[in-house]
Amino acid sequence: MPASIQSLQQMAIFVTVVTGGGCSMMYYLMQKNFARSEHYRSALEHLSGHSGAMESLGAPPLKVHNIHLTDRYNRMDQSSAQLKIPVTGSKTGGYLYASSNKDHLINRWCLQEVILQLKDGQRIDILRSGTKVPNHSEELHTGAGF
Repeated sequence: MPASIQSLQQMAIFVTVVTGGGCSMMYYLMQKNFARSEHYRSALEHLSGHSGAMESLGAPPLKVHNIHLTDRYNRMDQSSAQLKIPVTGSKTGGYLYASSNKDHLINRWCLQEVILQLKDGQRIDILRSGTKVPNHSEELHTGAGF
């Protein structure tokens, strides 16, 4: 028995809705996974603690936007991670660039560099390579600060 045009149209609409919902859910879960990562939270913590960068943005309030998953700068593997996090304040916005390496001995991510690039081209070094990063392991384990 051949299918009617109407039932084929309904099936096409159903498949489109289910596929779109699945893609949206996957995007949401990937964003949430990035936001929970140690190197992501640590980079934002360093930004929040840098008074000059916060003043340039016009923060607080600081608004952190979803990263662009299609941006080739955002990448992560077993031993290194790079993130480009969009942030805005009441004055302006920009991108927070963070580079991290994983210390496999202690199983922790160590920030190497955190830079805020504002829309007007101003660049603020928040954490430079070679700078000793304070150990916030107790805060990360207990949930203090977040």
